[in-house]
Amino acid sequence: MSLLKDSSAMAPASASAASTSAGQAPSAGASPRGRQGWHRTLRHRSFVLGAVLTMLMLGMAAISLVWTPWSPYEVDLAAKLQPPSAVHWLGTDAFGRDILSLLMVGARNSILVGVIAVGIGMGVGTALGLLAAARKGWVEEAIMRLADFTFAFPALLLAIMLTAVFGAGIVNSIIAIGIFYIPTFARVTRASANAVWAREYILAARACGKGPWRITLEHVLPNILSVLIVQATIQFALAILAEAALSYLGLGTQPPEPSWGRMLSEAQTLMFQAPLLAVWPGVAIALAVLGLNLLGDGLRDLLDPRLARKR
Repeated sequence: MSLLKDSSAMAPASASAASTSAGQAPSAGASPRGRQGWHRTLRHRSFVLGAVLTMLMLGMAAISLVWTPWSPYEVDLAAKLQPPSAVHWLGTDAFGRDILSLLMVGARNSILVGVIAVGIGMGVGTALGLLAAARKGWVEEAIMRLADFTFAFPALLLAIMLTAVFGAGIVNSIIAIGIFYIPTFARVTRASANAVWAREYILAARACGKGPWRITLEHVLPNILSVLIVQATIQFALAILAEAALSYLGLGTQPPEPSWGRMLSEAQTLMFQAPLLAVWPGVAIALAVLGLNLLGDGLRDLLDPRLARKR
């Protein structure tokens, strides 16, 4: 009898211990996995460097909304072409405007153009790519041939055409860059979606009675979202370059709004008098594009499970 009592008394204790250990197991297992993910992210030097450079650009643009060292629109001919000093940290341009203030506000305009243009290309192009992958046949053929036709008009040429009709301006630059990105995202989306449509779980979803649009929204789009994010990051960098090129030619951001490309255009006639005028916007463009490209490469490595297993 005593043995039975002892065993019965030990049973609840062992059960409670088992339940306690079972309850603690997920939290103990989840924490190392989370730490491992953070460690893998922080070990990826390209991603970290790209994130730092991108955050610096975004931070500079955000600060310019509330504060700049000097007004970027204030002309002071008495202070023109001054070298870097305690008053003007990066010097002044040919109109006496503070270079640092111009760079800060120019970053805001570059980000604005990039976000809207990539948003247009990603929104329309992703929809067309998903439609082409879901419908096949003549629909897919028509969308892809339309994309090939659009590729015949680069963003610069399209901006020149829009400028000839509607006049130069930042809006026409955004529209031209956005239209040029539509076939890019359509092709990437179609290729990635076709790979997903060939998977076994898509066949199982069809067997369960799901239609093509429901499969696209519930299974295809979530599985290609990482590819689209990486592509958007890379195209964002190219949009900054395109905006700078259009502004350099006088087709993009118009005065008095600051622009990195127009700062380069204004500095080319003063290369021997004030060479730093071309250095600062050139460095800003190079660092912004480098940061976004490194960020895109890092995201590709971190979001791709095959590359993540190798690291």
